[in-house]
Amino acid sequence: MIEFPSPREGDPVTYGLAMNLERDSVGAVILGDFEHLAEGDKALCTGRILEVPVGEALLGRVVNSLGQPIDGKGPVDATEASPVEVIAPGVIERQSVSQPVQTGLKAIDAMVPIGRGQRELIIGDRQTGKTAVAVDAIINQKGTGVKCIYVAIGQKNSSIANVVRKLEEHGAMEHTIVVAASASESA
Repeated sequence: MIEFPSPREGDPVTYGLAMNLERDSVGAVILGDFEHLAEGDKALCTGRILEVPVGEALLGRVVNSLGQPIDGKGPVDATEASPVEVIAPGVIERQSVSQPVQTGLKAIDAMVPIGRGQRELIIGDRQTGKTAVAVDAIINQKGTGVKCIYVAIGQKNSSIANVVRKLEEHGAMEHTIVVAASASESA
């Protein structure tokens, strides 16, 4: 991982992932705001691999794809971090899925049962209720011990704020992490 100095004192540092190492240059994927960067800018090697914070400290928080808080509640007090690029364990090594998760939506629970510990991708056309299904399922997990991660990619900031507000109203942020990469951010 490499670090680009911030343009002004107090601005957040921009990180990058070194991808192409040459004798006199490095090609990098910029992870954050890049408008202040130009070809030929100097960067510092952090000596670390790309990792994100993990653990209970993230519950109730809204973070970006690097685990940095974007909810205005101060820094995340996570004591552990996990590398982004890891080899997934094989099917044999994984714990078996033996408990169902009740979403609270009878049609889904009956036709498409979800196992505890599984990831669930909800896809569909615009305005078909994907967000409502996800939010209702998260709210229904209150008091069950299930931890939820809601990932919003390419949504408007106002839509993400509405999801967070609804989760807070129902006390569901206590067991939820919201990871947001809004439509207004660079890809």
